[in-house]
Amino acid sequence: MKMLGLREINDVIAAVSTPAGSGGISIVRMSGADSVKIADRVFRGKTPLSSKKTHTISYGQIVDPETSKTIDEALVSVMLAPHTYTTENIVEINCHGGMLVTGEILLLLCRMGARLAEPGEFTKRAFLNGRIDLSQAEAVIDIINSKTELQRMSGVERLSGGLKNKIKEIRESLLDLIALIEAQIDYPDEMADENVEDTLYENMDEISQKLKYYVDRADRGKIIRDGIKAVILGRPNVGKSSLMNRLLDEERAIVTDIPGTTRDTLEEFINVDGIPVKLIDTAGVRSTEDEVEKIGVEKSLTNMENADLVLLILDLSDKITAEDEELLRLIHEKEKKYLIILNKTDIEGEFDRKTVEKYCDSGNIIKISAKNDENFDLLFDKIKEMFITGEITKNDEILSGGSRHKEALARALMYVENGKNALQAGLPTDMASIDLRDALDALGEITGDKADDEVINRIFENFCVGK
Repeated sequence: MKMLGLREINDVIAAVSTPAGSGGISIVRMSGADSVKIADRVFRGKTPLSSKKTHTISYGQIVDPETSKTIDEALVSVMLAPHTYTTENIVEINCHGGMLVTGEILLLLCRMGARLAEPGEFTKRAFLNGRIDLSQAEAVIDIINSKTELQRMSGVERLSGGLKNKIKEIRESLLDLIALIEAQIDYPDEMADENVEDTLYENMDEISQKLKYYVDRADRGKIIRDGIKAVILGRPNVGKSSLMNRLLDEERAIVTDIPGTTRDTLEEFINVDGIPVKLIDTAGVRSTEDEVEKIGVEKSLTNMENADLVLLILDLSDKITAEDEELLRLIHEKEKKYLIILNKTDIEGEFDRKTVEKYCDSGNIIKISAKNDENFDLLFDKIKEMFITGEITKNDEILSGGSRHKEALARALMYVENGKNALQAGLPTDMASIDLRDALDALGEITGDKADDEVINRIFENFCVGK
């Protein structure tokens, strides 16, 4: 069993698994061999929990055995190994919601022999105990953090083993080829009549095509998982906050005629056909002597650097200014994905579109009216067109595991291609075997078979305590 720096695997861990704050119900969860024994020390019901069958729930009181103080009424679930989330004994105390109640119960369990769980330790134990692989563990946090139905479906698909099964299939094919090469080395006479090199090359080419297919679609999957970071940029009073409010369909940003009203960033999510788009409303970019506004302008430019998409707002009712032209030049130089949004179609002005087209593709220019909600459907269509071409397929959803998965798939593809090149160059087949083993290890990083402790620990650090 892999330990990976985890404290004793037989420890009983405890945590509150529901969000902090007031609520109808809270759940305090324990996992470990002695979970039921510890729960029996504090539970007062008709019969001890240790006499209960697995997956049953009992009514009673949670009592401090040292003071006989009743902390709360509760329903206590007992789930016995191995058919549990962690494959260990699990006890869940369903008590009344509230930080005081759950805090007292948690501290009581720790006094009775449990310890506080680390972030994601329940899911980490499920992984360490072989119930799920690393891609499924990552899917758990993706489901928790999902903001759209497409994200949720993607996480559920991977949690059910969609990605795991595809990676397993490719790894088994690689193992078959490695075994074929070893058989040729160990039994050259028996294999003399077989055209091993041609068989190897054909099968490696098939594996290569599969990997290339998944790598090519990994960016689309990443967009489903991570969404698009879109920064709304422009000089003061061009309609950035108005655009933000119309996209959100609520008055989220303050809108006034006073330049410099927005001095800090404002971030919200919108759902564009299942793709989460993180909108960042920024301070207007202009020269200013106001120290606070200067900081806001600097943050605006930093957000532009880090954005997946820049939505540059220009004012159709006004002339192009030096600030407008500087922002157009910056977007052009940085080679960012962008949309130039010409706002205020409802007001006639002396706007010079030719200046804009010196820096930008005319196909990326949209006229809107944030005041009258004009052309917003076109804006959404353009965002989808820039990041997703065609329909999102089931395979895209399965592979929406982020950059870690894409990088591992790309390395596996590179190693298989290296092996093919070695065969084409007439090198011994055992040279190709080295590349195939490297590809096998790269894919093992996705499932956790070959992932190192640092990677695994980093993944689970992103979980909430109690999951």
